[in-house]
Amino acid sequence: MICRNCRSETSIVIADLGFAPPSNSFLNKADLEKCETYFPLKVFLCEKCLLVQMDEHKNAKEIFAKNYVYFSSYSSTWVQHAKEYVEMISNKLKLNTSSQVIEIASNDGYLLQFFNQKNIPCLGIEPTSSTATVAKTKGINIVEDFFDSRLAQKLPKADLIIGNNVVAHVPNIRDFLHGVYLMLKENGIANFEFPHILNLLRFNQFDTIYHEHFYYYSLHAIINLFKQEGLYIYDVDTLNTHGGSLRVYVSKNKIKQHKRVEKILKIEQEHDLDSPLGYVHFQANTERIKNDFLSLLIKLKKQNKTIIGFGAAAKGNTLLNYCGIKTDLIKCIVDSSPHKQNLFLPGSHIPVKNKNIFSKIKPDYIWIPAWNLKTEIINEVKLLLFKTYGGGDIYKFIITSPKLRIIVCKI
Repeated sequence: MICRNCRSETSIVIADLGFAPPSNSFLNKADLEKCETYFPLKVFLCEKCLLVQMDEHKNAKEIFAKNYVYFSSYSSTWVQHAKEYVEMISNKLKLNTSSQVIEIASNDGYLLQFFNQKNIPCLGIEPTSSTATVAKTKGINIVEDFFDSRLAQKLPKADLIIGNNVVAHVPNIRDFLHGVYLMLKENGIANFEFPHILNLLRFNQFDTIYHEHFYYYSLHAIINLFKQEGLYIYDVDTLNTHGGSLRVYVSKNKIKQHKRVEKILKIEQEHDLDSPLGYVHFQANTERIKNDFLSLLIKLKKQNKTIIGFGAAAKGNTLLNYCGIKTDLIKCIVDSSPHKQNLFLPGSHIPVKNKNIFSKIKPDYIWIPAWNLKTEIINEVKLLLFKTYGGGDIYKFIITSPKLRIIVCKI
């Protein structure tokens, strides 16, 4: 493919996960009788600008459609993260009733609701009507559209622009960043959070690769990318979210870089992320986890153990389709979101159930696709099992990243 940033030809494949349907394209019962389209799930490295990227096999406007099923507010961990961020950044930038905050990809208002509570003027940009509708019920002003330079010229200038896990989702990233430049006040600040590719490589997080993630960023690559659009990264926070993320602080002005930026760049260099050497072993690691997970499930199947999943996360769909797992190995997936319940996972066609399923199925093993939320999920499942069956039983939780392991809990 051709690099979307520097237009060089990219030939280095760092991960090839075969073919899969888009990870958030959940199916209803009627869809099971129809053809399902699979696309290549292959990630390339541009040797020239070191931007890791995937080709756009399915148009982003098809992926982020009106019936989009991911709602941020169903993760209490993520909502708490947003609340703490709003408190921190409001104090740091001294935001008040005269400020303007704009969030790009505001989803269901999980974050902007906290600015509303502080009476700080805010605006959300969200293309998926399913989530935008929920945000509006919280009293949040929403523009239902995809953000680009065209839209940026129609919107107010912002003191603070926020984009959490959005810079990976935009095929035309250069135009997107040009829009940020146009919408940001001269002395404004922008914050973007995104999973750090260093953690993806170190901890074998290949299940975070899916079709709506067009990019996988190192700090080195994203600094160069922003710079080409007149935007400068002057500070960075390391976060625990999504298996290890970065939050960059961006300005139009060349503010002196904080030592934290230099520190992370040095760590990336130590892991050879400034050359193709740091990426060459990733494929072998993905195959090892695939084989280990499949072997475990087949072994448990032969022992007549009942296995279900908890949390219909996109990363789980990547792993299921890479392994070719169906309902013979994992009976169902339980999810808290009513927007996913009674649907079927793409590719595997495993049914998504609500929590009441525990009264009908007593699992021996619970697989947690969203390993980044394992503590929250384990605590929730333990409570559900205790309410349903009482205490005294032993249950086992399967985690696949950074390696396959089983967590044993007595309830």
